[in-house]
Amino acid sequence: MIDLLIKKCVKDRENTGSLKVRAKVGKVLGYVGIVLSTLLFVVKFLIGMLVNSISIQADAINNLTDAGSNIVSILSFRLAEKPADQGHPYGHERTELITSMLVGIAIAILGFETAKDSVHRIFHPEAIDFKWSAVIVLVLSILVKLWMYLYNTRYGRKYDSTLLLANAMDSKSDTIGTFGVLLATLLSPVLHFQLDGYMGLIVSGIIFYSAYDLLRDVMSALLGQAPDSKMIHTLSNEILECPVVISVHDVLIHSYGPNQNYATAHAVVDGRLSLIDVHSHIDQVERRIKEKTGINVSIHVDPVLLDDRQTQQYHAIFDEMIDALGNHQWEIHDFRIDPHKDHVDVFFDLVVPYAETRSEEELTRLVRDHVKCPGPVQLFIEIDHPIGF
Repeated sequence: MIDLLIKKCVKDRENTGSLKVRAKVGKVLGYVGIVLSTLLFVVKFLIGMLVNSISIQADAINNLTDAGSNIVSILSFRLAEKPADQGHPYGHERTELITSMLVGIAIAILGFETAKDSVHRIFHPEAIDFKWSAVIVLVLSILVKLWMYLYNTRYGRKYDSTLLLANAMDSKSDTIGTFGVLLATLLSPVLHFQLDGYMGLIVSGIIFYSAYDLLRDVMSALLGQAPDSKMIHTLSNEILECPVVISVHDVLIHSYGPNQNYATAHAVVDGRLSLIDVHSHIDQVERRIKEKTGINVSIHVDPVLLDDRQTQQYHAIFDEMIDALGNHQWEIHDFRIDPHKDHVDVFFDLVVPYAETRSEEELTRLVRDHVKCPGPVQLFIEIDHPIGF
């Protein structure tokens, strides 16, 4: 049914990289979610009142919250498809992440409210008026929510939508929660013990974990998580295909949404080459990467003197020293020297692991204290961390 609906409403549905297509799919699924969640709320809340079950009523309110989340999702997709403007040059795709965070907060609030009502029911138990109609409604609710979880997951992965995947997680927690309510409804009359409050408390714990899981992923993306290693290698290999590039390092990817990715990289080239020729080659590489991957990349050129004996001599000295000081875990990038009459200026980036606890000042002082060069040197060190390729 969902596939037919998407096929009818979204003509260019196979263009998964299109922001407009993703927004259309998200809005269609959002409208479906509103209808289903509202129907579940009405039916389950009435049944919950009929049988005097706090867990069924809480589960119904959960579905009403889902309908509200879907309304927010639709508004989010509308905002996310807006083109870049002067105030937001990187587009509006991160609106999805912000909305996903709001969905996670809503789930957490629901878990708290469910826990509060469940604790009250534990200390003040009330008999549930068992009816098979309640069981049937709960079973149907589980099937509907499971279906919503499956199609949101499938389309969320297909269109790389954090918001659809967030809705899928919400549906998953609903499925688990409703199943717990169903067990309490069936077992309480058999055991002659009111499980309603206890099961509600267990369900609230499951809901809390779902909120934590979702918020953890969203916050990681908002804070700036490590780039995908496959994409790093793809970009590095594309740059290395350039005939003037010797090596690549410091590849960074900044993501502002699935279709708004920017990258920077350092490319080592022979310093004797013409600046115009190097720029022409690098410009071609940047355009080729944009055409192949859709990523806007800016490549910084690091010129090196390949056959300069003095540079090679100093490079070897510092390589050996850094390797010993860092226990084979440190590296040097962008090494160059600038000889003067009375001393030599030495420039390089010192790459140390993230686990290194010493400050930049301490590391710089350590290197200065162990310098053993043929003559006076002045060091210019930039402390860096391993990134990318």
